[in-house]
Amino acid sequence: MQAAANAFQEHLGPLPTVTHAESEHAGGTMRALAWFGSKDVRIVDAPIPAVTEPDDVIIRVTASTIWREYHGEIMTMQRGDILGHEFMGIVDKIGPGVKNLFPGQRVVASFQIACGDCEFCKKNLSSMCDRTNDSSLQKAMYGTTDAGFFGYSHFTGGYAGGQAEYVRVPKGNVNLLPIPDNGDTVAIWGLGPIGLLVAHWAKFKGASRVIGIDRVPERLAFAQEKLNIDTINFSEHKDVPKRIREIVGEKGVDTIGHKIQKFLMLETDAPETINEMLIAVRKMGRVGLIAAYAGYANQVNVGALMEKGIRLIGNGQAPVHKYWHEIMQYIQDGQVDPTFVVTHRVPLEDMPGIRTAGVEKVIVDTKFSESEGVRGKGCPPLTRTQTGPPQEANLN
Repeated sequence: MQAAANAFQEHLGPLPTVTHAESEHAGGTMRALAWFGSKDVRIVDAPIPAVTEPDDVIIRVTASTIWREYHGEIMTMQRGDILGHEFMGIVDKIGPGVKNLFPGQRVVASFQIACGDCEFCKKNLSSMCDRTNDSSLQKAMYGTTDAGFFGYSHFTGGYAGGQAEYVRVPKGNVNLLPIPDNGDTVAIWGLGPIGLLVAHWAKFKGASRVIGIDRVPERLAFAQEKLNIDTINFSEHKDVPKRIREIVGEKGVDTIGHKIQKFLMLETDAPETINEMLIAVRKMGRVGLIAAYAGYANQVNVGALMEKGIRLIGNGQAPVHKYWHEIMQYIQDGQVDPTFVVTHRVPLEDMPGIRTAGVEKVIVDTKFSESEGVRGKGCPPLTRTQTGPPQEANLN
């Protein structure tokens, strides 16, 4: 699939953008996690990126996280691509066009790269930016493109990610957030890190009852312990909508969210969970897909959707810029603590073995994590998951 997708995209040629994934080199090398094939990631020595465009910012990475979709195939990956979807760190260097950041400042980046000037960016819908993703393949498939994403694939621009000691952030004025110094019933299918945070936010925003659905006993127990929510193990209850009604009554739940853990591009996406949600939700209720559906789902129960008056929403990629100032304030004030989902903290060198280590949400350290004194309250102690020497490669 990778070879065919890459060949088709090369045939189509790149779309025009205002940012570019290719970086100049600053000299010297850094440690990074790179993709070499399905279930094959390696620690590499890669060139340290330099300021390449006027609005660039170079970050010394102090922490990053892994994303569940790394566990499977992602379209248009290329050997040597540096991974890392989200990260934080210290500003190392800035381009001449950067006005609101300075070296030594602590910052956080989301997964997306926005231009700040297009129609969508002006509405803070940063994930839909029109001018940072050059993927002609995505344009051909969807009729338009998402924004460019860090560490994802060439389907979203091919930008190097944050599981490295340094990362280049295009349009740094827009895409880095400085870190400050000091009623309804809801059901959620899938209790991975995102599902847990959806449950957390639902309670924070006033949901009177939250029900989490999963089949992994450890996840269910974790959700009960950390969030004090009702849970359903769908391997024990084959009729999940019936079980929900036993808990909340015959009207069903008001709002439903779904986070699946796989990424399908050209195959047909499975409809079963969507149909369960359409049956479980109350009349005139709401169903939101917080998921990685990307193709087609046959046999969806459109009749239930229509006759029950359900509002079915594909939530898309989160427009982070619309919410991150508000969320940062909640975290700073202590109203919300997202660290409860973190189960492991590992050094970058352990990343090739992390996929099979039974982890949930991982914080990845680099050599800058301790030296910069940024390890915060609630962060777990350093753990090791690697049982043998990691695979290494050199990208120079």
